[in-house]
Amino acid sequence: MSGGITIIKEMLHILRPSERKVAEYILEEPGKAIKLTIADLAKASQSSEAAIIRLCKRLDFKSFSELKIRVAGDLQKPVAEKYYDILPNEQMKDVVAKVSTNNIQAIRETMDLINQDEVEKAVTAIMNCKQLLIYGVGASSIIAQDAHQKFMRINIQCNTYTDFHIAAVAAANAGPEDVVIGVSHSGSTKEVVEVFELASQSTRISITKYGQTPLAGLANIRLYTSPTKESSFRSAATASRMAQLNIIDILFVALASMRYEETIKHLDKTREAIQSHKVYE
Repeated sequence: MSGGITIIKEMLHILRPSERKVAEYILEEPGKAIKLTIADLAKASQSSEAAIIRLCKRLDFKSFSELKIRVAGDLQKPVAEKYYDILPNEQMKDVVAKVSTNNIQAIRETMDLINQDEVEKAVTAIMNCKQLLIYGVGASSIIAQDAHQKFMRINIQCNTYTDFHIAAVAAANAGPEDVVIGVSHSGSTKEVVEVFELASQSTRISITKYGQTPLAGLANIRLYTSPTKESSFRSAATASRMAQLNIIDILFVALASMRYEETIKHLDKTREAIQSHKVYE
């Protein structure tokens, strides 16, 4: 388990003063912090045991032990790569290296942030739903379309919308047996948030960057990706798309594994359906 340092950094701005003292101490002295008892950490950070317990809850950790384990996991890993932006007249080798490094880094950070219990809940909800609705705007609409074609191939009844009005109508009519997935890296895209508000009777799964966002706040199940920061050339935003695609792949493969034989049959049928349209040399 890891990802503790990333989670603390992303939540630092919303912490109460007493909680922030603890968080800042952990960020400054992670090696020391993981060796301390809760009482010793409270003393070292000039805070209180109650503040540490509140901090763990706010960070969505089950216990103080989980916080220490996650931070310890971060310290066992190599120093994380930073996100590289593209400069004017970059050499091709540098473009290849920077884009690839950014994508790899986003997926690694996402893997650290994944809550397996939430993934299992999401897979179970999708597997048992009457209808799956997927919505994203702009670059996130590409993620929604990728999810649509994947789940449709294994006979999950799903729809993806690019028009807000149609998405709003579908969400308003969605019932308790339906699942709505909202994709937004920022977690604050107005149209996606409004669709979630309309789909209040359904199970709502959010795919956002880590942190407290309007979309995640409305979700029953929260799936987080790396909180990559956008730079002037949006190279990190490109990497965030790769992290979102990775989440979709995880959901798809987990679902396929849970009902393996049925999945194989549907994949064979869909493969045969498009076989005649493939071009051979």
